[in-house]
Amino acid sequence: MEYFNYRNGELFAEELSIAEISKTVGTPFYCYSQSAIEEAYQQLTTAIQGLDLSVFYAIKASSNPAIIKVLADQGAGADIVSGGELRLALAAGLPANKIVFAGVGKTRDEMAFALAQGILQFNVESPQEIEALNSVAEELGLVAPIALRINPDVDAKTDARITTGKADNKFGIDAKDALTIAKQSSELKGIRIDGLAVHIGSQLLDLEPYREAYKRLASLATNFMNEGFKLHHLDLGGGVGIAYDLGQAPDLNAYASIVKETVHPLGLPLMMEPGRSLVGQAAIMVSEVIYTKDATTKSFAIIDAAMNDLIRPALYQAKHAIKPVHESVSASHNRSYDFVGPVCESTDTFAEDFDFSELNADDLVAFYSAGAYGAVMASEYNGRPLVPEVLVKGDSFSVIRQRPSYEDMLRLYSLASWQI
Repeated sequence: MEYFNYRNGELFAEELSIAEISKTVGTPFYCYSQSAIEEAYQQLTTAIQGLDLSVFYAIKASSNPAIIKVLADQGAGADIVSGGELRLALAAGLPANKIVFAGVGKTRDEMAFALAQGILQFNVESPQEIEALNSVAEELGLVAPIALRINPDVDAKTDARITTGKADNKFGIDAKDALTIAKQSSELKGIRIDGLAVHIGSQLLDLEPYREAYKRLASLATNFMNEGFKLHHLDLGGGVGIAYDLGQAPDLNAYASIVKETVHPLGLPLMMEPGRSLVGQAAIMVSEVIYTKDATTKSFAIIDAAMNDLIRPALYQAKHAIKPVHESVSASHNRSYDFVGPVCESTDTFAEDFDFSELNADDLVAFYSAGAYGAVMASEYNGRPLVPEVLVKGDSFSVIRQRPSYEDMLRLYSLASWQI
């Protein structure tokens, strides 16, 4: 079902007018559809039914506790990559034993806090990390459950800036070294090896790299079990990609078939950590046109959202579909615009030569597929307040992150003692 749709030429989120929400919240803002998140989760769990495959939401995609809770209430656990994300997951009401801690640079303080909470698993990525985790666990009189994150050296065929499973990426343990590292780790008193993990990315539109990665994981798991390791589960990493152009997304049933073909025959419980595929299409970013400007070769739509509010286009050259909040009554007035923000950077550009209905100051526009790596990556660059977030359910909405005031922002700063 389409949860962002037009009614009599006006854009709605579920049962609410986007224009009416903007009058209350102001622009720019992020608007999430709770029903869209729930449907994405249900579609995934339906596709993987019968595979003994548990879902742990990768909260780095959107770490607002209200969004985490939507998925927790559906039955998801959480995949985290920092002590801060652990606290956000706990604040959302998730039990610690449904939380997996990934990431290449866990600190000793983060390890200690996670161990004290009793999380399900650490996905470890280097021998030094294992040694540090063992040391922390022994100091606390605890045992750390781990999975070795394997780098399968598989090209996910995504943008080089978001690939995570090739040999030259910083992530994971080289597959050829994994068994040796596991044997060394098994001698440590503060470590218990529960499984193996891979993660090659989350924006895969071609599913074949998953087939190759999972085949390599299955082969390695078989070697581990032949060497006497009792594996409790395998972690398959992120979910499938989304169609940022609002086209056809990868087939979840095809993904499930790859899992069934490659790792399911081992008979081990499975885990996966989707983020983008659960929340990416469930939100829009709404912005208002400040000015339009005609230059020698271009026309610009200067909006009140900037790269600090949605950094993906500047960071990844990502392309988001953009639509008017009020549809034009006449398609004959379409023009080509560069959509740009007010930040003092040439990279503060969302789209170039984008065909759109004629715009005027105060018009509202919506950036689609903004639910993942949108608000969560926002900053206060140029002294701009963080963008607020709104969650819609049916005909109700709630602000789930407030826009801070300038006074709120200034409280975090102070002059040096010798400047006063």
